[in-house]
Amino acid sequence: MPGKYYEEFEVGMTFNHHLARTVTEADNVLFSALTMNTQPLHINEDYASKTQFGQRIVNGIFTLGLVVGITVPDLTDGTIVGNLGYDKVRHPQPVFHGDTIYVETEVLEKRESKSNPERGLVTFRHRGRNQHGVIVIELERTALFLKRPKGET
Repeated sequence: MPGKYYEEFEVGMTFNHHLARTVTEADNVLFSALTMNTQPLHINEDYASKTQFGQRIVNGIFTLGLVVGITVPDLTDGTIVGNLGYDKVRHPQPVFHGDTIYVETEVLEKRESKSNPERGLVTFRHRGRNQHGVIVIELERTALFLKRPKGET
């Protein structure tokens, strides 16, 4: 499993994730349709062209999901029990069709589980940047991780 166990995280660690993804019009329209989000900023080019953005913007919940997904191979693949919460989600700049999203992660805190000695909680700050290096999303996420099985090094 490429994911990390609880013990492998240290407060202050940073990860520059190798995966990146270009967001397409199809991603935005399909996600908005599947989630029944009829916001014209996402699905109506005529409407959006008359706003301060001059074009449609990508659904922010899609952007959040993409950023978390990009982190999976480096952080949680096979070692996470579950996400416990998302906090302080900010979208300081919009994402547009054709933008490529890159992600960096910082470990903010960690503590052992109070209810299960085989698990621990880790809180991350994820920052998503576009191809110009501009932060388009920033969030904190707390996840419950497995501890390394006894006898493994």
